[in-house]
Amino acid sequence: MLIKETAKSAWRSLASNRLRTLLTMLGMIIGTAAVVAVLGIGEGARSSVEGRIRSLGANLLMVRPGSASASGVRSGTVKTLTEADAEALKGLDGVAAVAPERSGSAQLRYMASNLNASVTGITPAYLDVRSLSVASGVSFSDLDEQQRARVVVLGANVARQLYPGSSPLGTRLQINGNAFRVVGVLTEKGSGMGSPDDGVFVPMSTHRSVLFGQDHLSTISLQLKSEDRSEVVIAQLEQLLRLRHRLRADQASDFEVRSQAEMLATMGQITGTFTMLLGSVAAVSLIVGGIGIMNIMLVSVRERTREIGVRMAVGARRGDILRQFLVEAVVVSLAGGVAGVGLGYGAAVLLSRFGEWATIVPPYAVGLALGVSILIGITFGVGPARRASRLDPVEALRFE
Repeated sequence: MLIKETAKSAWRSLASNRLRTLLTMLGMIIGTAAVVAVLGIGEGARSSVEGRIRSLGANLLMVRPGSASASGVRSGTVKTLTEADAEALKGLDGVAAVAPERSGSAQLRYMASNLNASVTGITPAYLDVRSLSVASGVSFSDLDEQQRARVVVLGANVARQLYPGSSPLGTRLQINGNAFRVVGVLTEKGSGMGSPDDGVFVPMSTHRSVLFGQDHLSTISLQLKSEDRSEVVIAQLEQLLRLRHRLRADQASDFEVRSQAEMLATMGQITGTFTMLLGSVAAVSLIVGGIGIMNIMLVSVRERTREIGVRMAVGARRGDILRQFLVEAVVVSLAGGVAGVGLGYGAAVLLSRFGEWATIVPPYAVGLALGVSILIGITFGVGPARRASRLDPVEALRFE
């Protein structure tokens, strides 16, 4: 009950000087709003990156050729992965599907439009493994692969650049001077490194025999039956490929395995680090707000010296005075924190709606902001409160 009465008294005292109280709260409002908005942006970025990675294929493992080195200097990728390796990996327990691919860069031309793009040779299983779908037209069939058909499926961005305002289906597209018939356009996935929107896809056999003549693979993608078995599958995969490539125990693997979980964890760490960095910068304004609270509370102690003397004269103890001024500091800080949370949440919503930037304000951000506000009030309010409690009652009564 004593705390409740003290809080009411503190609020009445603050309400009597509304403008000064508002200006004192301003630093806390800005600081808290900045922290909440930054955490919302960081959480939104993490969620967006995670969603894009998952959209490229669920439960995905990717096997790529290793890097060759000479005298400790990396000198490019080695050509070690073959279609036979991909076939062998289909027999692993826990693997749902396997999709080998070859890649190369080529010049595309349609009428007056031309573009340099990555051309990937794939099998019909590739779209399912990578969770891709065709927005218009069709994909490749096993017959296209067997007959080395000159057909092509375009990424969404490539289709827009080569065929602005028109459908590419059925047209003849020149790839390095060879005519290909466009049979499909992929559903847009969103921009990002390795996005299929910027790719061009042809049958694996056509890629090898017509365009680039390479026998080695650039990547083997594996779709797992369960993400929980990824570590077991990776161990089996490495053992099988090392055996097929006749590597001794003291030799390093000539391939690299990357899992979806590792990519998600890495990107989560990166976005988390940037969020903490930006949050720390924004939190500096909270300290500035705390200094403002301490400054105003010191002024308040001086202005109310006679009041403090009167309270002590009628029986108030030093602890009562200390508690009153400390509660006032906490009330100012917490009120600023509440207003700042509302402002920061509103800024995050507006940024998401009008700025095309995904923002998610996590519940912990609100709790953190309010907790820090209380801590700031206690930290920067204890000094003025102690000064008020240590005033001499006689001198305080004589103060003009």
